[in-house]
Amino acid sequence: MAEQPKNKVEPLRAVKGMNDILPPTSAHWEWLEDKLRSLMRRYGYLNARTPIVEPTALFVRGLGEVTDIVEKEMYSFEDSMNGDRLTLRPENTAGMVRAVNEHALLHDGGKRLFYIGPMFRHERPQKGRYRQFHQAGAEALGYAGPDVDAELILMCRALWRELGLEEGRDVTLELNSLGQPEERNAHRAALIAHFEAHAELLDEDAKRRLHSNPLRILDTKNPAMQPVVEAAPKLIDYLGAESRAHFDGVCAILDAAGLAYRVNPRLVRGMDYYNLTVFEWVTTRLGSQGTVCGGGRYDPLIAQLGGKPAPAVGWALGMERLLLLLEEVGVLPPPPPPRVYAVIPSAAALPKAFVALEALRAAGVAALMHPGQGSMKSQFKRADASGAQWALIFGDEEVSRGEVALKALRALPDGSQLPQRSLALADVAAWGPHLLHDNPAF
Repeated sequence: MAEQPKNKVEPLRAVKGMNDILPPTSAHWEWLEDKLRSLMRRYGYLNARTPIVEPTALFVRGLGEVTDIVEKEMYSFEDSMNGDRLTLRPENTAGMVRAVNEHALLHDGGKRLFYIGPMFRHERPQKGRYRQFHQAGAEALGYAGPDVDAELILMCRALWRELGLEEGRDVTLELNSLGQPEERNAHRAALIAHFEAHAELLDEDAKRRLHSNPLRILDTKNPAMQPVVEAAPKLIDYLGAESRAHFDGVCAILDAAGLAYRVNPRLVRGMDYYNLTVFEWVTTRLGSQGTVCGGGRYDPLIAQLGGKPAPAVGWALGMERLLLLLEEVGVLPPPPPPRVYAVIPSAAALPKAFVALEALRAAGVAALMHPGQGSMKSQFKRADASGAQWALIFGDEEVSRGEVALKALRALPDGSQLPQRSLALADVAAWGPHLLHDNPAF
C-alpha cells in the first residue's frame, strides 16, 4: 500500500491590518524614534508608558459615546477570567490622563510627558492607516496659558525641520478654537437650527448626529454635504473675550516665530474632550491621508476622568503616515552600515578575531563578521555589499605575528584611497576608536 502523504501544516499569518516591521524598514523606525526622543529631551518632556489594554469605560467617558472611535473602531472584549470590559487603546491621551490621575502626578505642579507606542482601531486597512498603528505624542498637563499651546506647535515645526520636511511645502499648519462649553452650546444650537433647515441635504450619519454631536457634522468627508457645511455658523464667531484672547495669544507667538498657519473654522478634531485651541499639521502629498499630526487643548478631561480639575494640551502624530511622507519627500536615510567588516579566512583565527571585535564594539565601533567563514572572495564580496568603510583581515600569517590587516573598502571623501596597513592586535583598544573616522589618525 502506498504511503499516505502527511497532513500539510498551513502557515500562520499576521492579523489583517497588523503588520510586521522588519529590516531594512525597521531602521527607518529606529531613526525616527531617536529623532523624537532627542526632540522631547530638548523641550523637557519626559517619557511615560501606559498599558495597551485599558478599561472600556475610560474611552467611552473620555472620547465621547457619539464618536467614530467609540461607535465603530474600538477593539473591546470581556475578560473571561473576571468579566471586566477591556479595550485595546485606540489613542493614548485618555490613558495618559488616567495615569496622571491615578498616581497624582500633578500634586507638585505641571508635567510635560511624551509617549511612543502602538494603538488599535478596527477600520478598513489602507496605505498609511492600519488596525495596529503607532503614535508618538506629547502632553503638557497642568498648564493653562496659550504659551504652552504655542510651544507644542513650535515643537512640531522643530521636528519637521530636523526630519527634512519644509512647512508650507510638505506640511501646513491649520488652527481653530473650540472655545468653552457655554460658547459651544450657543454655537451648537445655531448649528442644529441650520442643519434642520437643510435636513434634506444631510446624509444618514449627519442625521444621526444632528442632536447628539452636531459639531462632528462639520468634519464630514461627504462631498455632497460640503455646501451646507460651508454655510454653517462658525464657532469662532461665538467665542467670548477670554477664549478669543487665548486664541489670539497663540497666534501672536506663532506670528513672532514666523510660522505661517491657516485658521480653519471647520477644524474640530475627532474626540469630545477638546476645548479652546485645536490644530492639525496636514499635507497634500499623501492623497486622502492628509493629517500627519493633530492635537489641541483638553482642559475638561482630567476632571472628567475623576481627577482634580486641571488644564492640559497635547498632540499626537501617526508614525506610519509620517514615514510615508518622509519617503514621498525623499528624506529617509539609508540603514546605517557597519563600520567594520571582519574577513576571517580560517577557523584558527576565530578566537583572536572575536576578542578584537568585542573590543571594537566596546569602543562604539559597529563591527560585523560572516559566520562560517567561507572563501576570501565571498567574504570580501559580503564586506563590500555591507557598506562598511573598513575590512579587518584576520589572515593566519598576520594573526601569528599578533597583527591584523586594515583595508579601506571605500574611497575617502576627496576620492583618495588609503593603502592597506597592519595593526597590532594588542593595541586594539587604542586604534579601534579611530575607525569611526573616514581618515583615521593613527
